[in-house]
Amino acid sequence: MATVAFIGLGVMGYPMAGHLKSRGGHDVTVFNRNNAKAEKWADAFGGSHAPTPAAAAEGKDFVFSCVGNDDDLRSVTIGENGAFHGMKQGAIFIDNTTASAEVARELDAEARKRGFHFLDAPVSGGQAGAENGALTVMVGGEADAFERAKPVIESFAKMVGLMGSAGAGQLTKMINQICIAGLVQGLAEGIHFGKKAGLDIEKVIEVISKGAAGSWQMENRHKTMNAGKYDFGFAVDWMRKDLGICLAEAERNKAKLPVTALVDQFYKDVQESGGSRWDTSSLLARLEK
Repeated sequence: MATVAFIGLGVMGYPMAGHLKSRGGHDVTVFNRNNAKAEKWADAFGGSHAPTPAAAAEGKDFVFSCVGNDDDLRSVTIGENGAFHGMKQGAIFIDNTTASAEVARELDAEARKRGFHFLDAPVSGGQAGAENGALTVMVGGEADAFERAKPVIESFAKMVGLMGSAGAGQLTKMINQICIAGLVQGLAEGIHFGKKAGLDIEKVIEVISKGAAGSWQMENRHKTMNAGKYDFGFAVDWMRKDLGICLAEAERNKAKLPVTALVDQFYKDVQESGGSRWDTSSLLARLEK
């Protein structure tokens, strides 16, 4: 059993912290900006909660974070009462936020100065993956720190891989989101085309999902897309944030992302149509309006 802190109890962090306690058996202290949610988590899982990130992190072996963006991450780490002020020597900070590779490298350098380790470890699998403890975790950082942290991370993951040095986890997550964007747009166009052609979409998917067109998105989202229901996962607002990170990184490394840039604009259309909180499969709604 390890001593663990978890900072950020959103739709992902809440169940992830829960798995660290219930499945991993660790001693878990949580922090959340909304203290009522931290109290609720502590009551539900039998852990404890702290008034600041620094207090949550103090003396812990492992400290996790899962917050909104680069600025949020800086706030809970190096900001006033941030977790980095409470980290003990040799501890490991594991960030599960989807953020930029730049902030990962920045915080890795700061952690080194302070005598502890930093791993950027964004996740994929959505709310369902978090709730089921079946996330995929892409990690950047030192190999020794990764090996120490891996058994703890596995409390909420089905796959944990070291991608390279600091920032490599975030870069891998960018590739993940780039691939998803194209797949969802293709699926949306396929369903839209099938409807216009007068085909039975369920019969079509039953057949093509077993061939080269098959994907996680097809298996898990086609039914709700076909029914015009878009409240089953990762919100459009968050996808646009992630694609913005991808496109900014592409500007830096000179990668060409024409499809990603186009789909990002399609998601902007969805936002402007009132679908900011719909899930990413709502690209179909844009075609059907």
